[in-house]
Amino acid sequence: MNVSRKAVISSWAEKLLLTSPEAADAMSISQRTLFSLTKSGEIPCVRVGRSVRYCADDLRNWIERQKQGVHSK
Repeated sequence: MNVSRKAVISSWAEKLLLTSPEAADAMSISQRTLFSLTKSGEIPCVRVGRSVRYCADDLRNWIERQKQGVHSK
């Protein structure tokens, strides 16, 4: 299968796991806020060795929970 370099380098939206800067950028929050949410257990993370990664689906689920909280008040 001949895959071009552009096809291999996918955008953050297509990745399964995001780095901290990518996740914070995708959510339009600071890395510090992301780390606080992770530390409090609100957003789960995946540890790969010493690196921290975020599952795109977990971020989407957290965003959906935040929307539901706004509508339920």
